[in-house]
Formats: sequence, structure tokens, C-alpha cells
Amino acid sequence: MENAEQQKLRIMITDDSRLLRKKLREELERLNCEVIEAVNGKEAITFVLEHELDGIILDIVMPVVGGIAALQVIREVAPDVPVVMLSSMGTPQKLMQCLKMGAIDFINKPYTREQIIHTVERLKRLRTKRQEKVKAIVEGNV
Repeated sequence: MENAEQQKLRIMITDDSRLLRKKLREELERLNCEVIEAVNGKEAITFVLEHELDGIILDIVMPVVGGIAALQVIREVAPDVPVVMLSSMGTPQKLMQCLKMGAIDFINKPYTREQIIHTVERLKRLRTKRQEKVKAIVEGNV
């Protein structure tokens, strides 16, 4: 069996921009991630209920269901899945609100490759911690 470092991270990108999703998917796939795409918060919520994810990159401003409303539901149905908010410049109040709601970080658009690398590394560490916690519970060491 692969160890946690070798397993591909499964990350969902949620953004209404097809171009952004394409570029971010390419970046994440270069970093050995499996990518699921959602075009709005409603789709993201559905995917969270259907897929086991290691992380979510969630745009704040989207049609149908926006990122803040989606984050609220995701925190309720999948509290252990790390969420990183994605935002254009100029929304610091919304970003602070998201962090208070449980998002682990935010990335400003346009993002840099370094930000994505940092996010992937952080998601790997968080997945390892979650796996160790589950293992401890299963083995009765808690």
C-alpha cells in the first residue's frame, strides 16, 4: 500500500471561471494531484457529499451558491475537509469571515505557483494528521 506521501491528493477546485479551473487543474496535476472541478457552490456541496476529498479550493464570488454559503454547508457536512478560499483582491472582510468560519487559508487571484505549492504541501500534512488520528482511533490508542 502507498504511504500518505505517495498517494495523490484529491482536490476540488470550485470556481465559475473555466479558464481559472483549467490553469489551476494543470498546476495541481503537475504536483501529482487528482482534481475534481465544480462550477459553483451548489455543485461543490454535491461533490463533497459524493467524494472523499483531501482539500477544496473555493472561490468566494460565484453564481447560484457563492463560496461563503458553500463553506458554511461544507463545514457542517464535512468538517474535516480543509478549505482554502480563492478571491480577487479587495475582499478582506469576506476573507476574514471565511477564516472565522473554518477555512484554513486564502489565495488571492491572480495566484502564484508558489502559493499553489504551499497549499498542496499544507494539504498533504493535514491529510497525514487526519490519517494518523483515524489509525489511532481504530487501534484504540485514543
